[in-house]
Amino acid sequence: MGRVSGKMAFITGGAQGLGEATARMFAREGAKVTVTDVNGAGAEAVATSINEAHGEGTAFAWQHDVTDEARWQEVLKAAHDAMGGLNVLVNNAGIGSLGSVEDENYETFKHVQTVDVDSIFLGCKYGIPLMRDHGLGSIINISSIAGIIASGNYVSYNTAKAAVRHISKSIALHCAKTGGQIRCNSVHPVFINTPILDRTKEMFGEEEALAKLGRQIPLGRVGEPDDIAYAVLYLASDESKLVTGIELKVDGGISAM
Repeated sequence: MGRVSGKMAFITGGAQGLGEATARMFAREGAKVTVTDVNGAGAEAVATSINEAHGEGTAFAWQHDVTDEARWQEVLKAAHDAMGGLNVLVNNAGIGSLGSVEDENYETFKHVQTVDVDSIFLGCKYGIPLMRDHGLGSIINISSIAGIIASGNYVSYNTAKAAVRHISKSIALHCAKTGGQIRCNSVHPVFINTPILDRTKEMFGEEEALAKLGRQIPLGRVGEPDDIAYAVLYLASDESKLVTGIELKVDGGISAM
């Protein structure tokens, strides 16, 4: 028996990085998984690879723009029907932007909020009703340590990821008062070696970029996608059945400074 055997999970932003690592880990631990991404071909490739490893019908994939309200309803229903239910929702899709309040373009600021925050509202609004009939449920929203620790150069990203933290608490309290079987928590990674670091690597070179970022972390290193996938796995599993409304920091000690 795997840690999430029998679970049916929907994971956004699953074509690469944290979403892909989470989908693969869930499948190894016994769950069915739906992988969605704005890059539909990438999501399909991940699902195909998972099915080759764990058997046909383990993973499903759809192209999915998480800012599209109608598409959320379509894809959630399709995933629910394909998997035979839904009881884990991982809102992982997100983008970042580098810029201060004076430098940032307003359209970019709004776009980051739409992708990073509105998507969680939509996913939970339409996902929760589908989750209620399938036992213990868990919503995991991927925020960032940038949602807790601010920087002068990340006004859009800081704002969005702080909002993810608080919307998760509101959803947790709502779910607790409306049946109690669905939990909601946020996960706050530090720097993780995924494509989100590509711009930094381009600026400094990969080795120097990872070393530079690692020097900011008490444990002295940048994280790997599985570091976050293990945290998400815990929150998705019934091991965490009394855990709701928390922010789980996976940050190498940076928030303790």
